[in-house]
Amino acid sequence: MASLLIFVTLLHLITLAVLFIATMEKSWWVWDGTEHSDLWYNCRFDNETEAWFCASSEETDWLQAVQVLMVLSVVFSAISFLIFLGQLFTISKGGLFYLTGVCQAFAGLNAFTAVLIYTLRNKEILEDSRELSSGHFGYCFYLAWVCVPLLLCSGIMYIHLRKRE
Repeated sequence: MASLLIFVTLLHLITLAVLFIATMEKSWWVWDGTEHSDLWYNCRFDNETEAWFCASSEETDWLQAVQVLMVLSVVFSAISFLIFLGQLFTISKGGLFYLTGVCQAFAGLNAFTAVLIYTLRNKEILEDSRELSSGHFGYCFYLAWVCVPLLLCSGIMYIHLRKRE
């Protein structure tokens, strides 16, 4: 039981950290390594000054939906962890961690919806940027996709986890 509890806790913390990085880091779409776009900024590398220049992303409805869903995913995952800690010390023997599991699964569904929107609507989200055919998805996009099954699996594990003495 102790090893399962440690595994679930570590999985939750790692997933939360990766989800936070995927939401805040600057690489959802990349062009040639000299320009990238994320949920918040479009950045270009200037060879003369050897510095990155970033401007706020054009706020389209699709981008705002992705931003809101990713932030909600981080918030629900963090709340889920706090609920888990609270339930760990207050729930009676044999009790299940339903609320923790539901919050974690909801965080996974939010992340899934966000990355699915970004996948299907990246042309509308990046409409004022350079030609999309010369770019590709960045590592934060892939991190967000990796978080989806991890969040859903940990949510299911919490729902089936039973407190023992």
